[in-house]
Amino acid sequence: MLTFTDVSLDYGSFRALHEVNLQINEGELVVLLGANGAGKSSIFNAASALRRISGGQIRLKDTDLARMKPADVVRAGVIQCPEGRKLFPGMSVQKNLMLGAYLHRGDKAGNRSRLEQILELFPMLTDRLNDPAGALSGGQQQMVAIGRALMSRPRVLLLDEPSLGLAPLVVKQMFDVIQHINRAGTTVLLAEQNAHAALQICDRAYVVEGGRVVLEGTYESLSGNEAMRRAYVGG
Repeated sequence: MLTFTDVSLDYGSFRALHEVNLQINEGELVVLLGANGAGKSSIFNAASALRRISGGQIRLKDTDLARMKPADVVRAGVIQCPEGRKLFPGMSVQKNLMLGAYLHRGDKAGNRSRLEQILELFPMLTDRLNDPAGALSGGQQQMVAIGRALMSRPRVLLLDEPSLGLAPLVVKQMFDVIQHINRAGTTVLLAEQNAHAALQICDRAYVVEGGRVVLEGTYESLSGNEAMRRAYVGG
């Protein structure tokens, strides 16, 4: 579904990604694990064409994403929910959600149905639709950010650090929802520092260090790796 082949990315003279190879198959939930600054967000920004790669290829099936503009990547169905949520705090929750439906603004019935599905996923947003997004708790704001991404009808959903700064109970709820989204048919690439929680819901994981993929495997293989457990999982 989504393939990185020898992808490098530079920020000026700094090389953020070094010949990264990834493969996310249709219907999978794949996790990128790594510390802050490891290169996870750079991988997402390369996939979204927010940063031009210095070498390699990024393909969505047969489509070359690296040569596209960011808006065309969204039209192709690769939708990023960014780290830090990036909501419009003074706008209502509903308006923030509907921004995700911009490409489908002519399909009013479809957007209503999609909004209803999102409110089923996040029922606590139902009574907050008219409230400013900035008045919500961190967990509720993350729900809005994910909901906005889902309104775009993604083929591949890129979730960048959705658990960051959230209470443990909210993190569990968030991961349950992400697993539900995947089981409903959306391919998910999830970037996370919370390795223990992420590994329990994923099909496979890649470990990123210094802009390089250093490990790949399933929960069983990675949690059994001594170096991996010390660095990311604990115990």
